[in-house]
Amino acid sequence: MIDGLYLITAHEPEEIMLQKVAAALRGGTRVVQYRDKKRPDSEQLAIAKRMLQLCRQWGATFIVNDDPVIAQACGADGVHLGQQDAGLSEARRILGPQKIIGVSTRNVEEAMKAQMQGADYVAVGSIYPTASKDDIQVVGLAALKKVRKAVQIPVVAIGGITRDRAGEVIEAGADAICVISAVMSDPNPDMAAGELALLFNRKQSFPRGKVLTIAGSDSGGGAGIQADLKTITLLGGYGMSAITALTAQNTLGVRGIHPAPAEFVSAQIQAILTDLGTDTIKTGMLFSADIVVQVAQAIREYSLMAVVDPVMIAKGGAPLLQQEAITAFQQHLLPAAYLLTPNLPEAESLSGIAVDTEEDMVRAARKLQMMGARNVLLKGGHLDGEPVDILLAGQSLHRFPATRLHTPNTHGTGCTYSAAIATFLAQGIPLVQAVAQSKEFITEAIRSTFDLGTGHGPVNHYRAAQLFRKPA
Repeated sequence: MIDGLYLITAHEPEEIMLQKVAAALRGGTRVVQYRDKKRPDSEQLAIAKRMLQLCRQWGATFIVNDDPVIAQACGADGVHLGQQDAGLSEARRILGPQKIIGVSTRNVEEAMKAQMQGADYVAVGSIYPTASKDDIQVVGLAALKKVRKAVQIPVVAIGGITRDRAGEVIEAGADAICVISAVMSDPNPDMAAGELALLFNRKQSFPRGKVLTIAGSDSGGGAGIQADLKTITLLGGYGMSAITALTAQNTLGVRGIHPAPAEFVSAQIQAILTDLGTDTIKTGMLFSADIVVQVAQAIREYSLMAVVDPVMIAKGGAPLLQQEAITAFQQHLLPAAYLLTPNLPEAESLSGIAVDTEEDMVRAARKLQMMGARNVLLKGGHLDGEPVDILLAGQSLHRFPATRLHTPNTHGTGCTYSAAIATFLAQGIPLVQAVAQSKEFITEAIRSTFDLGTGHGPVNHYRAAQLFRKPA
């Protein structure tokens, strides 16, 4: 089956290459193409056999580039042929009728010819400029759309595709997106593959995207598990939960906390992941060091895309993360985060940097990224003057300014914001756009708050979700 994330290997030492392929498969890669222009055939065959076993382990399709003889000898699922490679009919003679044969194309004529000759899929590109080949010809999205309309077999888009570009490529009709350096050159191939693979969820019907929230229960319903599940459901996702603690609280504050044993939190997580699975997870109040470690282990074991909200202090001032848990958070959970979403006091505590200005926010975000978080969203609601959120997405910096809204009803703001991001990511929206939409969502949720209780009331999840109403 040719769909989803399609990975082509880069020329690297054998063990490093295989480690990266294994990580990419854990992250969600659906097709692996082994390309090797330098090693002798005997070495290529040995590597291909090992790579095939990895693909079998993860249920992925394994394709050999250019060489149907090696593909046949190693038991691969098929072969991919470039414009200058051996003919399709000869490859079919060697491989037989059951194997997959793909062909590189640049236009409708070449794609239709390949389909007529018996190709099982066509690759179209280069969609964007890329440095992976010297003789590259950029064909653009227009050519991809024309090919998609002209052929009935799967279409693979290739060339210069990144996380932020991949969405428009899928919308243009690609059944698969093919990448090399976007995954193989990333220090975390599992996360790089994961964020690309998630983008295909945009093709699903609603409810779209599964989100597991790991957090505490708020008896008042404004924050924690309750706020998360409201947000996920109202935005059209499917929410699941692992409860870390029970709290007795209302709009006036937290009256008591009853933590769950760490092994029971782990049991909840394992029950979900071994049956339902999830597209993203969102963490909130974790309370103890043991729970923090259990959650971090699950993220690594399952290569989960984790939005980590470091809930440390309740709105009324009650501590929600034990002191020894902060150290465990820094050592274990922060480095496992796909996106870390601290407010300014939390950023100061975790980074050790005082944050009073937007420049301080950038420094703290970079420090947190150096500590291991892949991306950092620093929320500026505690700034003097007009608030601004700072997103450090890889090495690119994005600002999300907002007008300060004067209301006491802001309980659950952080939980709701991070849950919205996790939901949009699970629905196939890339990170920067997911944060932008979540910022719009939480701003409206605060703007449309209503009085409930006599303290810090909740934000308005229902009204904010009307901005993103899904078709029936």
